[in-house]
Amino acid sequence: MRSNTKKRTARKNRAVVLFGPTAVGKTAMTEALFSGSAEIISADSVQVYRGFDIGSAKPDGHLLRLIPHHLIDIRDPWEQYTAGDFVRDAEALIPQIISRGRIPLITGGTAYYFRQLISGPSEAPKSDPEVRESVRREIEEKGSEWAYSYLGEIDPVSHGRIAAADIYRISRAIEVYRSSGRPLSSYAASSAPDADYIIICLVRDKAELSARIEMRVGEMFRLGLYDEVRELFRKGADASWPAMNAIGYREFLEAAETGEASLLSIKESIIRNTRQYAKRQMTFFRSFASCRFFHPDDIEGIRSALIESGISPDALGA
Repeated sequence: MRSNTKKRTARKNRAVVLFGPTAVGKTAMTEALFSGSAEIISADSVQVYRGFDIGSAKPDGHLLRLIPHHLIDIRDPWEQYTAGDFVRDAEALIPQIISRGRIPLITGGTAYYFRQLISGPSEAPKSDPEVRESVRREIEEKGSEWAYSYLGEIDPVSHGRIAAADIYRISRAIEVYRSSGRPLSSYAASSAPDADYIIICLVRDKAELSARIEMRVGEMFRLGLYDEVRELFRKGADASWPAMNAIGYREFLEAAETGEASLLSIKESIIRNTRQYAKRQMTFFRSFASCRFFHPDDIEGIRSALIESGISPDALGA
């Protein structure tokens, strides 16, 4: 549990949380407002892994020079990185960034990272390597459809929250149940978060966002997504690697397993899955009562909202 001392000092640790579905335009808005004044804490469950660059839309060298980034390329692809790990890392980084006179900017698209950071991390038990390996072997033997169906039996709430293709989170929920005898959803968040969060959410018209997603996926293929995935397979990538279950990668994994999909059908699957994911992201973002919604082009409106929330005008771009 977090101490009362931490609660009393939370007001001093002000951070900006920037939500937004895939391809909404977070990067351009971030560059316009936060260049030179912020450090980014990446809330992306794929960008933490080395070698997963194009499919996860990791920031390019230009943006990295403008704004320092944290929690990118910090794990090998076969290692676990949980939401609890993210919360611990983010909470350690926030006061460090503030001490350097910069704004902690937490941005990305991994909903359960944000949920646990803002609401407090789950009290679920830490991962047990032996149980995790046992669950992995069982899913490998019985298949992903069995795993999702089994999750519905042992934890209907988590079943409703987790996509059928998200084997990583499905296996984690099964692992928790096997380790503790309790469903993952039964574990409450711990005490209040260690910072005051200013929550901004970027939104676009559905048709506009859909077109941008299609353009984003097309650009990933032009940049060499196929070659990136081929290199990952060469290194031994399979469904046990957490990031291989992410959109943009799992479609290649499924195609390799069936041997039936063409690059065109893989691309179409990525576009379709990304659009569905963006819809789920927006549903999640709207669950935060304190979230303020802006179009990414409304730089002045976002700037005014941040100033009203206590961010110094001198720290924000015009």
